[in-house]
Amino acid sequence: MSPIREKVVVFTGAGVSAESGIQTFRDANGLWHNHNVQDICSLDGWHRNPEMVLNFYNQRRADVKNAAPNKAHEAIASLQEKYEVVVVTQNIDDLHERAGSETVLHVHGEVTKARSSEDETLIYDISYEPIELGHTCSLGSQLRPHIVWFGEAVNHIQEAYDHFLDADKVLVVGTSLQVYPVAGLVHEAPLHAEKVIVSLDVENVPSGYEYIQQKAASSVPEIAARWLAR
Repeated sequence: MSPIREKVVVFTGAGVSAESGIQTFRDANGLWHNHNVQDICSLDGWHRNPEMVLNFYNQRRADVKNAAPNKAHEAIASLQEKYEVVVVTQNIDDLHERAGSETVLHVHGEVTKARSSEDETLIYDISYEPIELGHTCSLGSQLRPHIVWFGEAVNHIQEAYDHFLDADKVLVVGTSLQVYPVAGLVHEAPLHAEKVIVSLDVENVPSGYEYIQQKAASSVPEIAARWLAR
């Protein structure tokens, strides 16, 4: 009988993807700087101009296709050699999966999927193909990006919450912990869990966390190597 493996919960944000060249939404030169957020990330914007919304996310999908996982993604995946690893990510790209991570919860959606604009449970893998006006689901309604827009419920929140509750180690990477309700998950980790944050811009570090103010690709491999050596 194999020994029970400790659980590592990894919580990632845009800073991880940024180091693979994917433009982020919230930094000074990010995507929100060039777009009205209500036009491209809300149901109202979708109803006003679906073609503009589709074009925006088609470009994001192309950006993801042209990006590659970096050393942080690879180090996170390497933890599976010794631990049960659950990645909870705010990112909509597939770089964790391409690096080899097997259990990834995308709380804000996935740009490589489309869903019905009528029935949110009808979800389709589209890889890196564009969604155009006239592309419809099995019910005949227009397909939309499988992205959580403002005012919509985040995905997998209860599942993520449960994983945090019984984590033995928590690694938070590339997020400023400002996007709620998801950022609140970090407070649910047990007191005994080893907890580390690697990020450039966390203003209020949660209690019990070691804070490493560095970029992900330089620090996460060191942490992973340390944990794997134990």
